Amino acid sequence: MTHAEVATAPRLAPPPLPVRTERLLLRYITAADLDALRYYMDPEVCRYLPFPPADEAALADRVARMAERLAPSEPDDVLALAVVHDGVLVGDVMLRLRTRTDDQSPPSVAEVGWAFAPAYAGRGFATEAARALIALAFDHYPLHRLYANLDPRNERSAALCKRLGMTLEAHLRQDWPEADGTWSDSAVYGLLREEWARG
Repeated sequence: MTHAEVATAPRLAPPPLPVRTERLLLRYITAADLDALRYYMDPEVCRYLPFPPADEAALADRVARMAERLAPSEPDDVLALAVVHDGVLVGDVMLRLRTRTDDQSPPSVAEVGWAFAPAYAGRGFATEAARALIALAFDHYPLHRLYANLDPRNERSAALCKRLGMTLEAHLRQDWPEADGTWSDSAVYGLLREEWARG
């Protein structure tokens, strides 16, 4: 078998979008969402995210990259979706494909994440959107497991993971380097396909 003939995993089809829930619409992010995604410039929103608050240039770059993420198929490919309520972008959710069993198989583990504008906090939008993302992930992708990696001090995200039926699987001590030279902990919450199917 030549190098060109080496078997590789088939490309996965784009997910069926948009997704509608009782109150929300999940759709692809576009360049036109730049102003609505300015919550990524808010230090409080980015406090527990793995990157600092964006300036104008960084925000434009981030939104451009999010808008390119349409059909993840390989490990580290990302699906970034806008969460829209009554025509207003209130947050975004992310699915990052991770581990696969071999080079011929699609990823079977993925990471989920979310960020929401502070003005729309406390209304259950994150829970509703994350549930829709998980349903999409398990329905469309051949996933065995999903996980969320977060700072344990992020109590809102930890509570959200629990509402989603995720299990706290690990608390890693001082494994994340902060910009100021200190180290912070990480918490890993996991959800298996059969657990999601059981409800």
